[in-house]
Amino acid sequence: MKIDIFNHVMPVRYLEMMKLHSKDQGIIKRMTSLRMLWDIEARVKMLEQWPDLQQVLTLSVPPPELVGGPDLSPELARIANDDMAAMVAKWPRKFPAFVASLPMNNIPAALEEMDRAIEKLGARGVQICTNVNGRPLDEPEFYPVFERITRKHDLPIWMHPVRPATRADYVTEETSKYEIWQVLGWPYETSVAMARMVFSGLLEKLPDLRLITHHGGAMIPFLAGRCETLWAQLGSRSAGENYDDVLKRMSKKPIEYFKMFYGDTVLGGSASALQCSLDFFSADRVVFASDCPFDPEGGPMFIREGIRSVEDLNLSEGDKRKIYFGNALRLMRLPAVN
Repeated sequence: MKIDIFNHVMPVRYLEMMKLHSKDQGIIKRMTSLRMLWDIEARVKMLEQWPDLQQVLTLSVPPPELVGGPDLSPELARIANDDMAAMVAKWPRKFPAFVASLPMNNIPAALEEMDRAIEKLGARGVQICTNVNGRPLDEPEFYPVFERITRKHDLPIWMHPVRPATRADYVTEETSKYEIWQVLGWPYETSVAMARMVFSGLLEKLPDLRLITHHGGAMIPFLAGRCETLWAQLGSRSAGENYDDVLKRMSKKPIEYFKMFYGDTVLGGSASALQCSLDFFSADRVVFASDCPFDPEGGPMFIREGIRSVEDLNLSEGDKRKIYFGNALRLMRLPAVN
């Protein structure tokens, strides 16, 4: 049994709204060209080659807040969640659950939609992005989202990176070239969001928060030694900010908070990168995922290569069971698989 916990769909109604309201022609081009993203019958047929695989559905980027303003984004979230719930109802053996999208530029509506999607539609968590239209997630306005999903619903958060091509790599340029904004920029965005959560004290306030990071924990596992030793000296290089009390407020070392996150196996099929993620998080905090259908084959490649990367590591059967489905079932509080 394998549960692909981080893959993407885009309901046709949401796609049409995106075409109508989004100003990002690049993202419209990309999403329209990926048939397996919006043709769900074709997705189900493609998945027949893995009879033991199920997918937990998440909405593809762009999220509601990047498509419309605070008046429109709640409607976009409802469309996405209603239609993903319908996919689960129609193909429950392939799609056992979905993850709710939220209009993060309208927090009262986001909390209302969270409750509706979980309590009425059966969502098993929520998805947020690494920033809200450029705003960091540790701003106080967003805290109620983290608190509600953790304390009221006891369900996890899926965090997906976003960084536009308009975010230049150099101050002398206006845009990012060669799609660096996505290939390298997205793991950076995830790592930054994790760090802001750690040092703002979010995990101290909500120690039971469970957050799944895309792409194996991004840069943090690979740079764990650097993160541990340099952040242990926080403030030693800063002149404009006073960080003297940040470490004193923490009940444990900064690196230990980073290990509270979860990582997925979306690493392009690289077994060595996956081993790095496992070494950092342990098999108890890594979940199988594919990022389907964002691969060169438009769907099957990342599933196939993701499975291969797990098998190449010669893990124990117990650890493989945790990664393939055990951790996912525990996070979503779903019944065990025989």
